[in-house]
Amino acid sequence: MMSLPSVAVTRTPKSESEFRKYSNSFLPSEKSLGVSYQRSTQSDGVSEAPRCLDFREALSLIREGTKVESAFYVPILQECINKKLVSDAQKIHAHIIKTGAHKDTFLMTFLLNAYAKCGRMDTARKVFDELPHRNVVSWTVLMTGYVHDSKPELAVQIFRKMLEAGAYPTNYTLGAALSACSDLYFKELGKQIHGYSIKYRIDFDASIGNSLCSLYSKCGTLDCAVKAFRGVRDKNVISWTAVISALGDNGEAATGLQFFVEMLSEDIQPNEFTLTSALSLCCVMQSLGIGTQIHSLAIKLGFESNLPIKNSVMYLYLKCGRIHEAKKLFDEMETISLVTWNAMIAGHARTMDYATDDLAAYQCGTEALSIFLKLNRSGMKPDLFTFSSVLTVCSSLVALEQGEQVHAQTIKTGFLSDVVVGTALVNMYNKCGTIEKASKAFVEMSIRTLISWTSMITGFAQNGHPQQALQLFEDMRLAGVRPNKITFVGVLSACSHAGMVDEALDYFKMMKNVYKISPVMDHYACLIDMFVRLGRLDEAFDFIKEMDFEPNEFIWSILIAGCRSQGKSELGFYAAEQLLKLKPKDTETYNLLLNMYLSAGKWKEVSRVRKMMKEEKLGGLKDWSWISIKDKVYSFKRNAQSNAQSGEMFELLGNLHEKAKSFGYEWKGSLEVTDDEEDVDEENASSTVYHSEKLAIAFGLLNTSNAAPIPIRVTKSISMCKDCHHFIRIISVLSGREIIIRDSKRLHKFINGHCSCGDFGALI
Repeated sequence: MMSLPSVAVTRTPKSESEFRKYSNSFLPSEKSLGVSYQRSTQSDGVSEAPRCLDFREALSLIREGTKVESAFYVPILQECINKKLVSDAQKIHAHIIKTGAHKDTFLMTFLLNAYAKCGRMDTARKVFDELPHRNVVSWTVLMTGYVHDSKPELAVQIFRKMLEAGAYPTNYTLGAALSACSDLYFKELGKQIHGYSIKYRIDFDASIGNSLCSLYSKCGTLDCAVKAFRGVRDKNVISWTAVISALGDNGEAATGLQFFVEMLSEDIQPNEFTLTSALSLCCVMQSLGIGTQIHSLAIKLGFESNLPIKNSVMYLYLKCGRIHEAKKLFDEMETISLVTWNAMIAGHARTMDYATDDLAAYQCGTEALSIFLKLNRSGMKPDLFTFSSVLTVCSSLVALEQGEQVHAQTIKTGFLSDVVVGTALVNMYNKCGTIEKASKAFVEMSIRTLISWTSMITGFAQNGHPQQALQLFEDMRLAGVRPNKITFVGVLSACSHAGMVDEALDYFKMMKNVYKISPVMDHYACLIDMFVRLGRLDEAFDFIKEMDFEPNEFIWSILIAGCRSQGKSELGFYAAEQLLKLKPKDTETYNLLLNMYLSAGKWKEVSRVRKMMKEEKLGGLKDWSWISIKDKVYSFKRNAQSNAQSGEMFELLGNLHEKAKSFGYEWKGSLEVTDDEEDVDEENASSTVYHSEKLAIAFGLLNTSNAAPIPIRVTKSISMCKDCHHFIRIISVLSGREIIIRDSKRLHKFINGHCSCGDFGALI
């Protein structure tokens, strides 16, 4: 770890007033085309009055080679800084050397400042190296330039050389050094500089305190960050913004908003960065009320057209599920940056995770793809954030065709080499059931992160390839990548699919003893799922007793399904009682319980479950499925006959139903609570043959070619019932087609009468 040289502690820092004597000339002046440049001329020895020139006239004099005083260059260079006129700065530089003015330290330091602020650090360094004399200003300007040019390691090197050369650091110098430490996460060096500032009693300075706040925040020491902020004597808006951002970055969003309110009470006017930081905290807390108040304040302060603030407000609406408000704000924007497009796409993708049901998630996803299409048509080029968000949407929608088009676009634009995009691509192919393409994309990744490995391991497990999943896990360990708790969920899921009890228990022990990972609910769920699949219900219930916490709804639902399948009624009723104690919020869970109680003739319990559903204000099951064919998405509702091909679809299903009987298929109804009927009775089961996924499959069979068969991919908003699972297994044999269905619980990949879930779906 880098540290301060020992000579540093023996010097007294330069006083602020002495530094300002030089530095004030380097502060930005008003950006104006009418900057005046005075030039005194002489005629026959008689001095004439100074004449004012504009920027172009002054520059013309320099181009003509006219000799001028050193002070003449300063406002011209300032204009070059304001307008980023690098070529003009170079011409001025040449004139300075030609006229011998380069011996003026002040002028050359200002030239150094001009190059640094225009982003030409290579030239700035040459000017610095050729300076006749170096003062604290020139050292500080070079350091600050490197920090702004994202080269903090060079800024630290310059700081060390400055101390070794005997120059005295000022508060501005130390602030720049601390900013570099912050970018590099050099906490120990930052603490040494902090100690240096305390020793010479300048730690109260805003430039030092602000930089310390950011440094400690980035290094995860929030208490020190807040303490550094509190130590600043004259807090400015940058100080408040730094601490508000620090609190947000360290998971203290509520406290961050409290500091924002405190700032306002101190009559400190927020700037655009403060407002965007505060709005981001509202996003974390999903506090729409406070967010709209901050938006109103932004408008009052004149930031109505500020793009970062508009983006923050729009993302807040999306995070809070207010899609229409976000779209309205988006449509009203005169200027749309790539950040805005990305915010809309990422916001819709995130809203899918918080949607009330899969149908709402599907609608958000299709809108996200529509926005991506508009982005492409706008002529603006997507970046890696765009591609990763869109691929995530394609994963959730099982939209393989759209995902493949995005894949092609990442190759064309060169973003496929990015590890984030590559991982998102692997995940997309896994979720779409195309494990071969997922594996190919994974193998072609030049860099793999833990997330990449975990995604591929989980993909193998979910697609019915447990042996490959476990082999890849061992390859990952050999590569020196340390697994996390999510990786072990994939590993234990693979063992569950393969029925590998001993191996699963060994991996479970490895996770706890070797990698010191405490088991979470998902790990226990995988092991209980394994015992249920194997019919070892007693062991499953015994395993629950070893858990350090109470089982969740998912685990009790697995046990109920297993008990029903194996006729263990008493165990099933016990599991049902435990599940009801949790007061589940999922309609599917209640439907499972109703089926169990109805089949056992327990009408009292049926009434009890119905009453609980009314108390929880739960509606019926929303049975929707959708299928994508030739870039167009078709959706189907249970029993729906609105499609133009409905007659053909029902006829095809009827024929398949008859043919399935020769395979031993016998239709068995089940009780369902749907949005179509408020009353629950067994007549609802009569329409089981017309569940939405059956209609989607029939439509897919009618509208895709058998000559070059492609898999039929369907997304379903709820879990498949036992009857549909059995029926689709037979359809995969009768049609010779691969059928992939992603329901609300898992992926089902039907090939030649077998399902990747290990026929666990047949238990539901």
